[in-house]
Amino acid sequence: MSEKLTPQQLVSQQLSQLTQLETLLDTEKDVLQQQNPDALIHLTADKNDLLLAIKRIDNAIGQSFEFKQEKLAGKFTSLLSDIEAILVRCKKQNQINGLIIQQSQLSVERMKTSLLENHNKSSMTYNSKGKTSGGLSSLGIKA
Repeated sequence: MSEKLTPQQLVSQQLSQLTQLETLLDTEKDVLQQQNPDALIHLTADKNDLLLAIKRIDNAIGQSFEFKQEKLAGKFTSLLSDIEAILVRCKKQNQINGLIIQQSQLSVERMKTSLLENHNKSSMTYNSKGKTSGGLSSLGIKA
């Protein structure tokens, strides 16, 4: 069984973990821009593990009566301010990464449409959502 951490240790650990998350999000941006799926898989696993650890610490802080008392006394003002700043930066970076993913998906969709149109214009059809699809329907093959 692990020893109980003090409120100071909990907050310091959360700050450290959020700093790690910020670094991971920056790395994720680079990986997304390089379109490296293998690196993205490993990075996503690391990010998920870190997010679970952050959640555990957050829960421990939320349940700590000592933390609440010390916070009311103004003990963690600077650390909590640092944590809030990192959270804002992480949220912004996560939104940027989401936009990169959306742009990549649009690019892939445009490429797919272009290839389908150039490959076999006579078999080009549209699905119920208005997206193009094509293939050799007589062979049961769809793109």
